[in-house]
Amino acid sequence: MSNQAPPRSTSRPQPGPQVRAPYRTNTARHARRLPAYIYWRRRAIAVAAVLTLMLASYYGVTLGFALNNPSYGVSLQARIAEWGRQHGLGGFVTWAETEYNRLRPARVGGTPNKSSIPTVPTVKVTSGLNPLPVPANLKTPAAVPLAHEGVWYPAGRLAASGKAAVYTTFIRPDAIHTSYVVGVAWMDTKMLSGQLYSGSQIPGGGPFPFTAPISSAASKTIVAAFNAGFRMSDANGGYYTNNKMIIPLRPGGATAIIYKNGSMNVGEWGRDFHMTPDVASVRQNLSLIVDAGKPVAGLANPNAIAWGKTLGGTFNVFRSGLGITANGALVYVGGPGLSISDLADTLVRAGAVRAMELDINTDWVQYTTYAGPIGTPVNGANGTNLLPSMNGNPGRFFANWWLRDFFVMSLRPQYQ
Repeated sequence: MSNQAPPRSTSRPQPGPQVRAPYRTNTARHARRLPAYIYWRRRAIAVAAVLTLMLASYYGVTLGFALNNPSYGVSLQARIAEWGRQHGLGGFVTWAETEYNRLRPARVGGTPNKSSIPTVPTVKVTSGLNPLPVPANLKTPAAVPLAHEGVWYPAGRLAASGKAAVYTTFIRPDAIHTSYVVGVAWMDTKMLSGQLYSGSQIPGGGPFPFTAPISSAASKTIVAAFNAGFRMSDANGGYYTNNKMIIPLRPGGATAIIYKNGSMNVGEWGRDFHMTPDVASVRQNLSLIVDAGKPVAGLANPNAIAWGKTLGGTFNVFRSGLGITANGALVYVGGPGLSISDLADTLVRAGAVRAMELDINTDWVQYTTYAGPIGTPVNGANGTNLLPSMNGNPGRFFANWWLRDFFVMSLRPQYQ
């Protein structure tokens, strides 16, 4: 019997089939997985980031375009405001403008800077009466009048007879804000015919046969051009031109109407005017501010919105207005330091029996007269603004980029 141990096997044992523990492995895998809501949140954040980038890119590009587009205004402030209103930010823009004007009220007292007073025109006219008599000089509301304040002087292109169809002057807006002057223009509608020029943005719905730029042919008889009203989204009124109702006319709305014979009037739609075949253009803006020869009631109410929510009627800012006198002449008022009440008062001083507000703010209030021999084309180089503080270039109405509507007054054929 041997005492030796049996020999060891040199072969390694073959591994048997692997037995997995699915329960334990899946448990570990699930332990590492985050809750489902976290993955959904990540996806939502990624989508929001992409959308934000797209919106930022879009708004950035459009804002850059607006800041370099002269049709959006002269100042960067105006261009940003126009861009904001065009992109659904009108409420914020109105709030910002309101706060800006609240923090920077119009100056009280003082005398105007000499640079703000227009140069007295040197147009020489022939003797004799106009078809419509030029009104008496205006009396200033200020205690002490300035030299030439309220005195009418002929302006712009003369008729073939040597008579002026436009006379202009300046006056203080009230007895309190005496460091401001506003411009006033009187237009003889027997000598002049009116034309509404539409813009591609205002009222929209073009193209139109009469739009900027004023053509070379039309410029041969032009005497004056001036701004129209608010953006149609803020005008609370309608727009009709070229036999087309662009925006329905509002009964009771303040209305500037032009007939096919070139005559022009201001009044209330549905009371003073109705649609007839001889109507060429109708431009509405808010409600009348002068009626029956006096300012309408409620203009001084700070909560009134009948005359526009933009800035409110009680702020003394750049404003403009258009009125009609008892004998049919047109009067335009525009300038700084005007509340809606001051605008109405100045229009009444100029003889208006009915009047409406037009546009507001420095970049949009503009009245320009143009000089030159009849039959000769003119452009911005021949233009003179009613006030030096009107910063719109006299050539803007001759530029194809001008997008707002405006009025043009030209000599009638018998005066050419």
